[in-house]
Amino acid sequence: MNTTIHTPRLADKYKNEVVPALMKKFSYKTVMQAPRLTKICLNRGVNGAVADKKLIDVAVDELTTITGQRAVSTVSKKDISNFKLRKQMPIGARVTLRGVKMYEFLDRLISVSLPRVRDFKGINDKSFDGRGNYTLGVTEQIIFPEIDIDKVNKITGMDITFVTTAKTNEEAYELLKELGMPFKNINKS
Repeated sequence: MNTTIHTPRLADKYKNEVVPALMKKFSYKTVMQAPRLTKICLNRGVNGAVADKKLIDVAVDELTTITGQRAVSTVSKKDISNFKLRKQMPIGARVTLRGVKMYEFLDRLISVSLPRVRDFKGINDKSFDGRGNYTLGVTEQIIFPEIDIDKVNKITGMDITFVTTAKTNEEAYELLKELGMPFKNINKS
């Protein structure tokens, strides 16, 4: 029986290449000071979910297919009469990835999905929140190869948030750049 534990390619790259590069650039004293990716959150609001409850199930299934981890539906926190929305109504879907699934999803996103975006010239480097987290908006779910384009009845987007332990935007930018995120202004530093 083979008992070798599979480590994702990007996890090895982080340990062997990214940490030394970050330590050199920011002159950290220990490897524990180097920022790391803690989780990736995918979030998707479903337009028209108030009228058609099946749209939530489709969104949950698509996120589950994309990530390989069960997605959950999100519910509204308050009543909004203009949108015919009541408290606790399902309005979206989300999934949080950590560990092995996080690195495998990031690898697929960088190497397969993002290059499939129409007229792709790199991702915006201005979507950092000031605390070392980065959010990427994807306009079409069909960029993911796991989604069968023939079964899609509505093109929708999603937000992908990369949560890091970085203290500043610059540290988070360098971390994601070293991991292979294709930023537009790669010659920034």
